[in-house]
Amino acid sequence: MATSAAESVARMRSMVSELPTMVVDGYRQARELAWQTDGAGAPLYAAGLGASAAAADLARALVAAEANVDLEVVRSDELPRSVRDGTSVLVLSYSGETTEALRAYDAAGRRHARRLVLTSGGALEERARTDKVPVLKAPAGLPPRAALGYLFGGVLGALDAAFPSTLEPRVRAATDALRERLRTLAGPRGPAVHLASGIGDRLPFFVADRSLGAVARRWVTEVEENAKRLAVSQEIPEMLHNAVVGWGALRPREAIRYALVLIERAGEPPVTREGMRYLEHLARGRRVPVLRANLPPDDLLEAILVGVALGDLVSLELAKRGQVDPFPIVAIDRLRARFAASVGLR
Repeated sequence: MATSAAESVARMRSMVSELPTMVVDGYRQARELAWQTDGAGAPLYAAGLGASAAAADLARALVAAEANVDLEVVRSDELPRSVRDGTSVLVLSYSGETTEALRAYDAAGRRHARRLVLTSGGALEERARTDKVPVLKAPAGLPPRAALGYLFGGVLGALDAAFPSTLEPRVRAATDALRERLRTLAGPRGPAVHLASGIGDRLPFFVADRSLGAVARRWVTEVEENAKRLAVSQEIPEMLHNAVVGWGALRPREAIRYALVLIERAGEPPVTREGMRYLEHLARGRRVPVLRANLPPDDLLEAILVGVALGDLVSLELAKRGQVDPFPIVAIDRLRARFAASVGLR
């Protein structure tokens, strides 16, 4: 029997409910690996694409704010020249078959970098086992975007020693808080339904402070894959130096196509607060719907987790309203086949 779009949305929504468990499992198993980086001040790289890179992006927000290492996310098979003997490189590919990740893994090995692999299997796991490189094994059989929590937790667990104190109590508290919030987030009168209703058929612009920029980008990719629609993310303060000009010059006949979603949390820098208010003023002056996604104010880790879950649920609500099956990624599958035949990518 064919699965309806509504049934597929329900299945994907049940995967969102597993996000807290995945984060905890990934974090704990990565900590047990006791992987060592070069230490304070040394560059650290995470190589991957898609949802795998998104997990590293989310971790980078916390690392940048609190840890004593610099984490750079590399979305390419070409590693920076600064990767060298002793440099630490995390290679992330949920499928284990992403060609760019495999090439980055090999390149890091040729430069004698210290490697850690995060994957569910595939050729990447095989190579790592052969090379005796540590592997954080994610559960298989999920759409890669649904496994983000495990990889995100895994990156945090791998880098736990780089933080002033262990993240374990915060991971436990943040995931417990998310479990309590999930039913409300996904409820019939909850924020996911409210935001999706406000967006409607419009092109959504997701705007966040730089510290939550990775969350806004996750919202974009989930809308693109789950709802099969385009979306845009922008960060403050960067957009205050360019994008506001476009918002300020928006014509009424164009304005009806867009919705502005402000991803906020209390305690943000004054430039972010004032920038949000100014952007809201511009948008409302052109009758663009302005919506708010309010995230927990006290802990950045909790805000990231709630932000990821809420964005996933908004994308699924948009898919439901559009009667779209969130599982198929036909354009990507066709592109992989085309690349496999021409340049060897998959």
